Amino acid sequence: MVQVNRLQLLIEMGVVAIMRAKSSEQLIEAAEAVRAGGIRAIEVTMTTPGALAVIEKAVAKFSKEVLFGAGSVLDPESARSAILAGAQFIVCPTYKPETIEICKRYAVPVMPGAYTPTEILSAWEAGADIVKIFPASVGGPAYIKALKGPLPHIRMAAVGGVDLTTISDFFKAGVDMVGVGGELVSQALLDNRDFTAITERAAAFHKLTGKG
Repeated sequence: MVQVNRLQLLIEMGVVAIMRAKSSEQLIEAAEAVRAGGIRAIEVTMTTPGALAVIEKAVAKFSKEVLFGAGSVLDPESARSAILAGAQFIVCPTYKPETIEICKRYAVPVMPGAYTPTEILSAWEAGADIVKIFPASVGGPAYIKALKGPLPHIRMAAVGGVDLTTISDFFKAGVDMVGVGGELVSQALLDNRDFTAITERAAAFHKLTGKG
């Protein structure tokens, strides 16, 4: 039930904030700002310095208020380490069956990356909870709409190319959720400690999901 509940929450939220930061301090402060804007699902990329410690600290701090996941996960070993650190969902740039298997073992939702219809179907049949269409900037909402024709049963997330001008079109095309990185939490805003701007951007994205 844990896996199902987290998956339902991710879909209900509609937006995952993808965070790449230079330090754990930056990321924790940005998480506060994003949460204030109404987005309660955050992906901490494994490229963040000390990513596992950041995830552990963030999960402890925000408890049940925010879902924290690990992103840019390339292999099952990294997925297991992230899960043991407290990651509540796993996001991958590519499709690797072994990573899906380890996430299923620990009842943690997993979103592998795929692009072609063959990759997408293979990931879904292997047990993906949501297939991350990446990079969604190539093809855009029109490509998602085309995919949904023969693959209407597959839950999809658009990542890459999602901004305030395209998010509504991606949802209209049929995605269940989107992932937003630099358009929401840019390094410039982090370096300038402009957390008010991050909260405002989060609120704008949250409103455009149409999910309340």
